[in-house]
Amino acid sequence: MDLNYSQEESAFRDEVRAWLKAHLPQDLRDKVSNYVQLGREDLLRWHKILARKGWVAPAWPKEYGGTDWNVVQRYIFEEECGLAGAPPLIPFGLAMCGPVLLRFGTEAQKQRFLPGIYNGEVFWCQGYSEPGSGSDLASLKTKAERARDEKLGDHYIVNGQKTWTTLGHFADWIFCLVRTDAGLSKRQEGISFLLIDMQTPGITVRPLTLMDGGREVNEVFFDDVKVPVANLVYEEGKGWTVAKYLLGYERMNTGRLGASKRELAKLKAFAGQQQGDDGKPLLENPRFRDKLTRVEIELLALEITNLRFLDQMRRSGQPPGADVSMLKIKGTEIQQTLAELMMQAEDPGAQEGFIGLAKRYCNMRKTTIYAGSNEIQRNIIAKMTLGL
Repeated sequence: MDLNYSQEESAFRDEVRAWLKAHLPQDLRDKVSNYVQLGREDLLRWHKILARKGWVAPAWPKEYGGTDWNVVQRYIFEEECGLAGAPPLIPFGLAMCGPVLLRFGTEAQKQRFLPGIYNGEVFWCQGYSEPGSGSDLASLKTKAERARDEKLGDHYIVNGQKTWTTLGHFADWIFCLVRTDAGLSKRQEGISFLLIDMQTPGITVRPLTLMDGGREVNEVFFDDVKVPVANLVYEEGKGWTVAKYLLGYERMNTGRLGASKRELAKLKAFAGQQQGDDGKPLLENPRFRDKLTRVEIELLALEITNLRFLDQMRRSGQPPGADVSMLKIKGTEIQQTLAELMMQAEDPGAQEGFIGLAKRYCNMRKTTIYAGSNEIQRNIIAKMTLGL
């Protein structure tokens, strides 16, 4: 196992770092640094800058706009974006729907949907979770029944509800898991993967207000929504196969190592200036320094674990397996700890700064729940890796 970067990979890091310094707009960098909620135009602006450079979808095949980077280069790129304070690239199109279409989609579906995803012309969201069917996704109840009429031809009629739909109020399209056959004994069977235009009659989006006052997640209701059969990805009833493939990509990207490194450096600098109750810098407080050291060690261990996965992928050429859940568990726990320590370091009397941190702290509570709760991730590791 080789956890070191080659000379070429180190040179690549320098190239990416220099380009980000020159081309990442300062106003976007400032919004990320100050925890300002980004709007649709902010997110798509950065997306389009990277698309023009040809760096927006590194993992895609070169014929569809990919960079032909190896897995280590892709990892370096993501880490450098996080360190630089770049806005996140919304994963629903680029890192989720796109790879699904490349693996399971028809040629017509690739030609229709991939250019819009790549160029940032179409905003996607994910329709997985439902009330009572979040981490237990196989229990979903949203139905899609086959029908036919002269105008639409063969189509599905979709009825049901999705919840916690991140950025659904921005989305042009949604990819959904729906139940097309409810009579099968195994819950994972009879589920299909549909692409649905959010402007279709019968769709209602209702925002949900979070603890931090933000409204980034939504409920989405489907009332007799008609979806052409041409929007079915892969085979009818085989959507669970697609879902498992997609979730592996989603969980690989939840560690956010670069962003956590940036937050750790920011926390250290802040704690070195902020005075504690004893009048000394907070960084000299043994209890606070102990907490800070612990999270720094955990972040280093997470980085080494990431590098182990990269080495395996580099040698095998295969996507990550069930073990990738480790990255999701530790990465999100570290993100929460860093937000908590920053809250402890901030002076409550600094009204504006404290309120901003409080909102971020509340928002970060979701990280151990989305993409499958961390309890579910532990169950996956126990079953698929340890054989328990």
